[in-house]
Amino acid sequence: MKLADVKTVAIVGSGNMGAQIAQLCSQLAGLKVVMTDTKQELVDAGLKRQRDSLQKYFVDKGKMTADQAKEILGRISGTANLAQAVANADIVIEAVFENMALKKDIFKQLDAAAPAHAILATNTSYLSVTEIASVTKRQDKVCGMHFFNPPAVMKLVEVVRAVLTAPETAEVIFDLAKKLNKEPIYCRDTYGFLANRCATITGDEDAIDLLWSHVAPPEDIDRAVRLGFNRPMGPLELGDLTGGWNIQVTGEEDRIKELGFAKGHVHPMIRMMVRAGYTGGPGKKGVYDFWKEVISKW
Repeated sequence: MKLADVKTVAIVGSGNMGAQIAQLCSQLAGLKVVMTDTKQELVDAGLKRQRDSLQKYFVDKGKMTADQAKEILGRISGTANLAQAVANADIVIEAVFENMALKKDIFKQLDAAAPAHAILATNTSYLSVTEIASVTKRQDKVCGMHFFNPPAVMKLVEVVRAVLTAPETAEVIFDLAKKLNKEPIYCRDTYGFLANRCATITGDEDAIDLLWSHVAPPEDIDRAVRLGFNRPMGPLELGDLTGGWNIQVTGEEDRIKELGFAKGHVHPMIRMMVRAGYTGGPGKKGVYDFWKEVISKW
């Protein structure tokens, strides 16, 4: 299946995330959208959010006409019956809260009710997509599609490939994200994916470990941080610019004394990189070069 074959998307969860994702699918991709939730009043609340959003941010500001808003809303419907919502879906995007048992229960239901060709995507921000997929009989058609909050504004979408996700499945989700005016990046199924793994760091362990583990190349790790958290630079490009890798190695002993062994220990890749002369800094090779010339070839 290609994105051109996708006509209908079902959204499971009509809260802020689900309602905004549904609106994007209709507004920017021109798709028919069906939202579902556990109660009809929750679905109705999601539909109201969309009406209010289009009126306040688009019609009232002269960015679209009332007729255009009506057309967008006309492609979106809702029901509390999950099986009915996904019966004709080409893609299903689950956007409920982060609870593994709940998501696995939903995916069992989706697997039974959605058409055999349908792709099942989860908006989880850190749970194992592989484990979620394991309860289905179509693990090749299960993928992560992690929007950042609020999805109407944030540009990043992490396309998470589970162990058995087929390349064509990830490609359809990637292309859909682009159609929604997002900047998607591919990521392997690892806890926290890219942006959340790097959220609390400025240039060392977690970002380097993602690179060392071949989860993603350096440019995607940095993009995840820049786009996911509106930072001017990613941790790896910052380390290359400042020559921070050499400082990490030379200051390791002092950091261990201050922070304890677990937090003060330098990742073995940084030590290897610096020994090979990839220290970063003006006019010097850094982690981007080390990835391209050494690590990516291992």
